[in-house]
Amino acid sequence: MRNIRLIIEYDGTGFNGWQAQVKGRRSKTIQEEIEKAAKRLLGKKISLTGASRTDSGVHAKAQVANFKTDSSLPLNNIKNGLNSLLPRRISIVSAEEAALKFHSRFDSKGKLYKYSIVNRKSRSPLLERYTAYFSYDLNIPAMRKAGRYLIGKKDFKSFQTSDKKEKGSVRVVKKIKIILRHPIVEIYVQADGFLYNMARNIAGTLMEVGRGRFKPKTVKEILEKKHRPSAGHTAPAKGLCLEKVFY
Repeated sequence: MRNIRLIIEYDGTGFNGWQAQVKGRRSKTIQEEIEKAAKRLLGKKISLTGASRTDSGVHAKAQVANFKTDSSLPLNNIKNGLNSLLPRRISIVSAEEAALKFHSRFDSKGKLYKYSIVNRKSRSPLLERYTAYFSYDLNIPAMRKAGRYLIGKKDFKSFQTSDKKEKGSVRVVKKIKIILRHPIVEIYVQADGFLYNMARNIAGTLMEVGRGRFKPKTVKEILEKKHRPSAGHTAPAKGLCLEKVFY
């Protein structure tokens, strides 16, 4: 038995996220597309585990996933074979052998997401699929100051989608970096783990700081309230990209 670790890049536009849906429900997910291609290539059904269960419309530069197989097909043939069968918006960047006990999700030590915003008075048709559009002028220094309140071990309940229940809402945010590449603003958030929609809720809140609706220190108060409606809007999925998974 072999454990194959994949690095996957994908454009999430038009897909119902990463995770396969409930049986019997019509869907089109990244996981299902790769599993379907693997079955054709290897002749047997596989179960693919992803490090991050990205939402509908979210992209990935380096999603990590693994599956077990008794196939003796060389790694390069697995990579090229899958790519020949997958839709063009999904690409296997690499395939390598992993220890049998390796689990892409449970062994992860953290993830890095990037949120991209077009910040100008007119929309950008060329960047429409991969960025959120925000016409209000953004105060980048204020956003950076606000982001510093989110660094460290905190209870991020205010940044968790209210209808999602998880065992705990405490996470460690290791880095928030905001870069201006006019007219694009990039928000990088690195944490040991993310609650449902946490990255998008952080991005939406920092955008509200940038436009002047919130003061930077308001972010500290939002954290303390542990109440989702206190924070900013959930930024659109298309602006979010999984950049890296750490092990």
